Amino acid sequence: MKKCRKTTPSRELTASSFIALPDEEKERIYQEIESMTPEEIYAQSRPLNAREKAEWRAIRKNIRRGRGRPQTGKGVQKVSVSVERSLLDKADKFAKSHKLNRSELFSKGVASFIAQQGGSVSRSA
Repeated sequence: MKKCRKTTPSRELTASSFIALPDEEKERIYQEIESMTPEEIYAQSRPLNAREKAEWRAIRKNIRRGRGRPQTGKGVQKVSVSVERSLLDKADKFAKSHKLNRSELFSKGVASFIAQQGGSVSRSA
């Protein structure tokens, strides 16, 4: 195995400090890393310390939270509803012509019906 080389200056190299480097220095670092074998990279690695572990957990938590549909109000609950096919076809056509999806149309319809009946509905959409 080749002797491990030092790829960065003695100070810690952050993303912003890397971006600030001249293009020639960035290219040198990139080429040096690309020429390393996985074993060499592994030999230079180390376990995360407690602070780094906490930062990594926070990053992973934010990444997981960022996936999927954004939560509105108290979130959503999937329900199964039986609707006559011809009515569903009309609803789909209406929703498409008004740039709504089926869920938005049904939610707005239920909220409107409850409001007409004198109930109160908090609308977040």
